[in-house]
Amino acid sequence: MKQVKVGIIGFGTVGAGVAECLLKNGELLAARTGVKPVLAAVADLDITTDRGVALPAGVLTQEVNRVLEDPAIEIVVELVGGTTVAKEFILRALRAGKAVVTANKALLAKFGGELFAAAEKGGADLYYEASVGGGIPIIKALREGLAANRFHAIIGILNGTCNYILTRMEQEGAPFAEVLKAAQAAGYAEANPALDVDGIDTAHKATILASLAFGEWFRLEQMHVEGIREVALQDIQYAATLGYRIKLLAIIREAGGQVQLRVHPALIPARSLLGTVDGVFNAVLVNGEPVGTTLYYGRGAGRDATASAVVADILDVGRNLAGGSRRRIPAFRHHRAFQDVLPASEIRSRYYLRFQVQDRPGVLALIAGVFGQHSISIASVTQKEAAAPSVPIVILTHEAREADMQAALAELRGFEEVTEKPVLLRIEELP
Repeated sequence: MKQVKVGIIGFGTVGAGVAECLLKNGELLAARTGVKPVLAAVADLDITTDRGVALPAGVLTQEVNRVLEDPAIEIVVELVGGTTVAKEFILRALRAGKAVVTANKALLAKFGGELFAAAEKGGADLYYEASVGGGIPIIKALREGLAANRFHAIIGILNGTCNYILTRMEQEGAPFAEVLKAAQAAGYAEANPALDVDGIDTAHKATILASLAFGEWFRLEQMHVEGIREVALQDIQYAATLGYRIKLLAIIREAGGQVQLRVHPALIPARSLLGTVDGVFNAVLVNGEPVGTTLYYGRGAGRDATASAVVADILDVGRNLAGGSRRRIPAFRHHRAFQDVLPASEIRSRYYLRFQVQDRPGVLALIAGVFGQHSISIASVTQKEAAAPSVPIVILTHEAREADMQAALAELRGFEEVTEKPVLLRIEELP
């Protein structure tokens, strides 16, 4: 049986989970795969904090070179995070011909092209299942299980913190700020939640999925990104009465040789598969040809889910080493399958709009007139009763161009009849 020595850099929450899985399930993994991963070294600056994992004597070290320079260690697991020293560690390992397993989505989104080039030059494997979707094997699905397909759409709920917040807002009738504080107290949101609630974490993951699907390593700045800070409880409740739920989505679509790359809150049918995903769970819907539509669901973060994905990568790399087949599945292959990225202004969508307007005759006709001038067709209008000088009007539109919608809203904001900034949310049609 092939034994493969593994070195871990980073002994935080996920690192401890990976170490525990390797130690606890080592014999099962060996029996199942014919490869026995052996934990040879764990490097971290903090070697005194109790992580609840009893490592064998001599395994834990403060010296990262124990992992990077030991010729017996064939697989390096990077779990430091960030885009500085983590990049240095991965490049050093790849240049030495060592296989690398990482969960570092931010690093891959920013420097993926450079890292994959280094893996190719070093003849080494670079695996990153845990970078997207935690325990959901979506990277393996795109690289292997769905390799026969042309991808038309990938739409996902990729951030458990945001999904948890939106779910609790809906279920408890509580505003964003209140639910965010509760999520922080429960450990589901960071003290500084910006990476999650502003959509950046989702955009990192979407960059990786889009790049795999369409064979061009995209840049984060090519993606239209909005977060959930501005999602109001009022709109969640109105959406529910219309048969929709609001979710933060990563949306990757191909049409006419162009690719849409966007992250934003959107209305989706409440009874759709994605519409039923609650709490901290993630889900990714993939539409391809010839397979059609498939859905991948599970815990998108956390120690155990992420550790599961990391160890699965370790086993895949171990099989490659045992079979003398390094880079059997390259980390990324350039095969550009599209012409260009569609500018956000050219994206076409249906829209949910909420206006706060003066309660007097002719206001709806004014809005409809401006929409008509900008080629926007109204599908339905709901006026909510309110004991105030102004009332809310909710409008659903037919498909319209983003640039036309933004121009119409800019014009309407100049009218005194519109008393507050209009709320705009897109309605996403699912495959």
